[in-house]
Amino acid sequence: MEALHVECIGRGRPLVLLHGWAMHGGIFAPLVERLSAHFTLHVVDLPGHGHSRRSAVSLDPASCAAVLSGQLPRAPWLGWSLGGLVAMHAAAVEDSPVTGLVAVAASPRFVAAPDWPHGVDASVFAQFGDGLARDYRGTVDRFLALEAQGSDHMREELRLLRERVYARGEPEPAALVEGLAVLEHQDLRAALPGLAVPSLWIAGRRDRLVTWQAMQAAAALCPHGGFRCVAGGGHAPFLTHADAVASAVLDFVEGLPA
Repeated sequence: MEALHVECIGRGRPLVLLHGWAMHGGIFAPLVERLSAHFTLHVVDLPGHGHSRRSAVSLDPASCAAVLSGQLPRAPWLGWSLGGLVAMHAAAVEDSPVTGLVAVAASPRFVAAPDWPHGVDASVFAQFGDGLARDYRGTVDRFLALEAQGSDHMREELRLLRERVYARGEPEPAALVEGLAVLEHQDLRAALPGLAVPSLWIAGRRDRLVTWQAMQAAAALCPHGGFRCVAGGGHAPFLTHADAVASAVLDFVEGLPA
């Protein structure tokens, strides 16, 4: 089975980091700086992204989680946004290698429904999907602007996202289309009540893509779910409020059984 690119950094017990749509593992630099003295970080580039952009592995969360589960050690998994869906899938399967789940700005369902008012309208992802064919870079940039919107450091967050998005080359267009479809259609709410491992749901209070209410509701569905909200944080709170996110992750992971 084909392996995905994983960079190992630091020392200590393992911790897996999974990035979001259109990005790569390098986006986690602020967390790596703060956590590498405590953990051996396994920083993944998801299929079609970064150094895994030529990978034939599907970005479907179940398929991607299965590949990574065979490649990584037993460890807590931290997933941001799209990466959170992959981490949720991995944590929910029987005999999972995931010992704890940290979801950062990641909801079990990104799109609103009559019984889930916390999501965005489905047209948001459909519009981005249509835009990719017409204006690839412009569409990615509009998505980055949506991610940064609301943060009390919006300009700084958008600058960092724009600065790093192509640092490992352009993601594959097919992977971007697949990733948007995942964000539009996945619904993992039914899996959360059976989650056997502890979980921590870290929200940015000003996130316009995944609201703090969605994260709080997801945590409430889990038998061992905790919720933390970063005041002033947007969709990438680890960029602009790295100390707060790193502290929450450190406290959670150090509290897990060795």
